[in-house]
Amino acid sequence: MAAVLGLIGVVAGWRALRRSSRTGAVGTLSTGLIALALGGTVAATASGGLGTGSGLGGAYVGMLVGLIAAALGGRALARSRSTG
Repeated sequence: MAAVLGLIGVVAGWRALRRSSRTGAVGTLSTGLIALALGGTVAATASGGLGTGSGLGGAYVGMLVGLIAAALGGRALARSRSTG
């Protein structure tokens, strides 16, 4: 779930960068941070290693994609402040 949420955030981040919309930037930033936190929670509570079916691989992907979405959201927010 964290990876899907992060991917949604990345797509919204690219759109927010293209349009310089403040609302899209804040939404992307919050979506990325939620995906990052959700992936971190799953990674911290996973009982097995990679490939055991505990979701650790998906948690790592979710954290990575969430971090990318948060960075895009922060960049779009900074851009919207400078143009606004």
